[in-house]
Amino acid sequence: MDNRVVVGGSVLTWRDLPEPGLPDPVAVLAHSARDALAAARHHAVHGTELLLAGAGRVDAGLRDELRAAGFALTAADPTVFGDQAVVGGDGTVVLVPTRPRPAEPGRLWLLTSGTTGRPKRVGHTLESVTTVRGAQPGRTWLCPYAPGTYAWWQVVTLALTQPGQHLVLVEPEQLDDWPALAAAHGVDAASGTPTFWRRALHRDPEALARVPLRQLTLGGEPVDQAVLDRLREVFPAARISWIYASSEVGAAIVVHDGQAGFPVEWLDRAAPGRPTIGLRDSELVVTSPYHGVGLAGPVRTGDRAQVVDGRVLITGRLDTDEINVGGSKVSAGLVRDVLTAHPRVAWARVTGRRAPLLGHMVVAEVVPDATGPDLDEAALVRWCTDRLPEYAVPRRIRLRAEIPVKETLKSDV
Repeated sequence: MDNRVVVGGSVLTWRDLPEPGLPDPVAVLAHSARDALAAARHHAVHGTELLLAGAGRVDAGLRDELRAAGFALTAADPTVFGDQAVVGGDGTVVLVPTRPRPAEPGRLWLLTSGTTGRPKRVGHTLESVTTVRGAQPGRTWLCPYAPGTYAWWQVVTLALTQPGQHLVLVEPEQLDDWPALAAAHGVDAASGTPTFWRRALHRDPEALARVPLRQLTLGGEPVDQAVLDRLREVFPAARISWIYASSEVGAAIVVHDGQAGFPVEWLDRAAPGRPTIGLRDSELVVTSPYHGVGLAGPVRTGDRAQVVDGRVLITGRLDTDEINVGGSKVSAGLVRDVLTAHPRVAWARVTGRRAPLLGHMVVAEVVPDATGPDLDEAALVRWCTDRLPEYAVPRRIRLRAEIPVKETLKSDV
């Protein structure tokens, strides 16, 4: 495959990537996009059993867990494993497994995001994470995701398997200024979380507008109407899509109509080779042909969804989205959507805080945009009062200067 790959400022093809000498099975802790792509190419060519993750996502406890599961660990940084490691002939640092086992050919392991606790391993194959199979128009894709995440594999497999799909990788230190990198290399398609897009809109919307995007994709977090509308203002001619996907069930929902949520008619609609989406007690349930190992059949996702005006809106995690205020149930996600619909709000997080008598009260954090006069808490409370029941109005709103983001490009809203 002669698709171009831009990594670390260098323009390469897949064939130009280094050929690492990897153990089997192996967990590669990538310190750079180049490390990650080389491991992905090695897996595609040799079928080595692989778990790939950014080095920052794997702490000492998880390293011990992986070694006990039979993985040798590798990293390019000679200090990451201390004096337990051995150094291979190519300079790769290797930490041997504590319980060696035979490799499972072709197995690809993904780590979940760990939003609800410790990351878990989900088994896949290169085929099961490659969900785009039809002919595609030529694109140069920006990939800002952390190495080895499901979203990272979605973009990378597109460039691995489809002709004319070029790739520009964003290193962590380039994340704040990625529009300049994208414009310099002719990026016309980009995938990111809503937090990723909100940060770009907040930091420098003019630089963002200079990127000649024809395809924008959002996923990994709840997608609200405000961020879709703001992206449409900047890119009126582009196709804007949002995707619901996870390590467990793969890419399950794809929406291209510019609207938050998906039509209620899609619920329980069965079609050969396509996921089936359902609601059980306000929880999204997915039966998917792209599922991970051992996850055939209906999978309870842990995500809360509600039907509003004929659309199914995914509002957040079941264990964090619902706030009980004096016996009345409040969706943190729907309150967040009200706040982000304010024309001066760039980002918001809504949570519950313990309170006497009520049990909990609604509180929020907000990042205002930089235009116009200062936005104060009282103005935001009035905005919410006009649009929400009294018990759902935030009682405390803290203003922040910057949109927070984790390595996964999420802010855990």
